[in-house]
Amino acid sequence: MTERAAAAVNRALFDRTGLVQGRYGLAGAPETGVKVFGRMWSAPVVVGPHPDRVRPERERAAVRASAAAGLPAVVTTAPWSADPVGGDVPLWLDITAVPDRRAAHELAGRAQDAGFGALTLRLAPDPGPRPPVDWSALPLLRAETSLPLLIAGTDTAQDALRAIEAGADGVVTSALRELPAIADAVAGGGLVLLSGGIRRGADILVALASGADAVVLRPTARDGVPTDAVGGDEAADRSTDSVPDLSDLQGLVREFARAMEFTGAGSVTDLGREVIRVGAAPAEPAPAPTMPEELRRTDLHSALSDPVLDTMNFLNEITFRYPDAISFAPGRPYDGFFDTEQIFTHARRYLDHLADQGRTPQEIRTALYQYGPTAGMIREIIAESLMADEGIDVPAESLVVTLGAQEAMLLALRALIGGPDDVLLVSSPCYVGIIGAARLLDIEVHPVEEREDGLACADVEAAIRELRARGKRPRVLYVLPDHANPSGNTLDLRTRTDLLRTAARHGLLILEDSPYRMVSPGPRLPTLKALDRARTVVHLGSFSKTVFPGARVGYVVADQPVADGVGGSTLLAAELAKIKSMITVNTPSLSQATVAGALLAARGRVSEMNSEAAAYYGEAMRSVLQRLDSCLPADRRAELGVRWNEPAGGFFLSVQVPFRADEAALSRSAQEFGVIWTPMEHFHPLGGGRNGIRLSISYLTPAEIQEGIARLTRFIEAECAAHERSEK
Repeated sequence: MTERAAAAVNRALFDRTGLVQGRYGLAGAPETGVKVFGRMWSAPVVVGPHPDRVRPERERAAVRASAAAGLPAVVTTAPWSADPVGGDVPLWLDITAVPDRRAAHELAGRAQDAGFGALTLRLAPDPGPRPPVDWSALPLLRAETSLPLLIAGTDTAQDALRAIEAGADGVVTSALRELPAIADAVAGGGLVLLSGGIRRGADILVALASGADAVVLRPTARDGVPTDAVGGDEAADRSTDSVPDLSDLQGLVREFARAMEFTGAGSVTDLGREVIRVGAAPAEPAPAPTMPEELRRTDLHSALSDPVLDTMNFLNEITFRYPDAISFAPGRPYDGFFDTEQIFTHARRYLDHLADQGRTPQEIRTALYQYGPTAGMIREIIAESLMADEGIDVPAESLVVTLGAQEAMLLALRALIGGPDDVLLVSSPCYVGIIGAARLLDIEVHPVEEREDGLACADVEAAIRELRARGKRPRVLYVLPDHANPSGNTLDLRTRTDLLRTAARHGLLILEDSPYRMVSPGPRLPTLKALDRARTVVHLGSFSKTVFPGARVGYVVADQPVADGVGGSTLLAAELAKIKSMITVNTPSLSQATVAGALLAARGRVSEMNSEAAAYYGEAMRSVLQRLDSCLPADRRAELGVRWNEPAGGFFLSVQVPFRADEAALSRSAQEFGVIWTPMEHFHPLGGGRNGIRLSISYLTPAEIQEGIARLTRFIEAECAAHERSEK
């Protein structure tokens, strides 16, 4: 099994493994440090050997990152590695070829002279140009060095025991499932390390509790960043940043400490197999408790432990904690345009519409007081509006009225993702709602990273090929073509047409979400659905930004035919309605009536109804951009390494900064500078966005924008200065 395949197997097992909650109230923070081969590490973590032998600067970047975190790193036999190393945590040398005793003697001598702390001998490398290494290399090397020697590629208890008995000081395995047996076989006779699949601090704890003494994080060929720490090979291989953020590994150590605290462990030596739980049920039936047991999150669906689902709660908590701070975080509409009496006016207009159609008073009463049809009672009105405003010509039967666009996402994903090999592609950074929906439905998410100007078809094609090479079926691509949340990017017309051709060529469906089109100034490009001739687009819509959020009315346009297998067919919308009937039954009739009345009043022209709001948001965006330019003029932001994009509409723009813009930085910003924003890393499914800030412009007055950007500037200046000091 290749390293990548083994990492995927480990990842799946990590995702099924929970932690057992221990007692809180320990004195002080958990101690994550360990002593290995006579040296102290800040945590039981090793940064593994870098696979790129051509560009040694990437290996140096990984070494710098590990050194900053107080962790050892394994380096290859590249020429620079033979230079003297030293430091509090010495480097380890990875050896993949020992052809004879002379070579073993030379390698051991150079490693000893250079100050390496240990050697790792890889017995079973992945297929490639490296010559094969078998067990005969172990005694050759063991006889030539007194340095600690670890054997990599021992994925069974038998091989691990053989390595220790032959004189190895430890083993490196890539088999999490076999780890307890390997640890039992070694029985303290040497170090046991696990490599592959480690992504979170909790994974480190699970590995140690399963018998490992430490874990190995593997960098990718393109980065110095350890891939397991940022979400796997796929995520890191698409990164263009070759220098790792020095706080990444430190953040992983902090996550490990939080996991230890959750289990009640005060030190690494406290971790045993009793602190982990594999699967949803215990291995043996537990006796009936005399009192109800407390529910633990580890007993619930794994998605509930995903940070994505905590994003909104965290931002609300920050806002509540610092009520005097100016917040660029919420993406909700400005409610100064809403008039309470309009609700009743809209509802009355819809009732009059029903009467004009010849409905009896009894039928009108039933329409409002009863559940109503699952697919919605205002589909004809929405279809007419889509035709009038967007040029989307579809029959009313192809629509399902939903509880906002979020339910539309859930319905579409549940219907279209049919099996474990089906994958959802998302334009990344991505709206957290679609990621959360996928997590709840156990759907694999594959991000396609946006470029500076948005999504590129070439990157979509590459993702499709990569997934198919792994035996996966890329099924759906979720994209916001207009003023995307969170980046603010808009796809140009050529990219839209190319994306439709790409989807049709590969049998990919596009899930289009465009909530900000009608509240943005200026001319609009056609939606993907309006350009769609092959029925490859499922279009999502919502009236939250255009009528009012409290109505919670959205819709999905799903005009794709679905063959029933016996010669007939239905529309995809009818299949979505089946799912909705098992979830929310129907969208509230009163909400539908209010939205329908608003559409009738505007003759379906939502754009005209929102012309004042669009002008307001457009002016707010211009004000934010002008204030940024005033507070951070071009020469100053170039000096600091700060930049931002300039969306023509929508609610969001993104600011790139040289420091880590994480939740800790946000807390400092709110507490010390009185300004709140959203970390962009919340919008990257498998890691990324660590240096990005999302600003929302929709809910602030002009005065708040002026003062808020001034505060944000002071925060950025302070963080840049602190970052520069830490780099020296």
